[in-house]
Amino acid sequence: MNTKRTRFRLALLGLAMLPLVAGHAAEARCLTPNEAQAVVSKGAVQRLSVIARVVGGEIVDARLCEGGGLLVYQLAVMREGGRVDNIVVDATSGQRLR
Repeated sequence: MNTKRTRFRLALLGLAMLPLVAGHAAEARCLTPNEAQAVVSKGAVQRLSVIARVVGGEIVDARLCEGGGLLVYQLAVMREGGRVDNIVVDATSGQRLR
């Protein structure tokens, strides 16, 4: 089986199961693509192109979610060598939270 594909699937599974946002237990509700586009268009959050510079690597999956009073990006980022990291970023400030 393709190791890179397996790692990617496991990373996405881990991303979907993230129970914590910014270190606090929170019910995260991810926005629909239309909701996310509206929030980005209003300038309420950073664009993914800006966030990509903060996290490095290639963003292979991104979700804009609200939880714990914050809008956050839940990201799967592929690093050199095929490793995928799950990262949470404050969508407003661009600061990496986890």
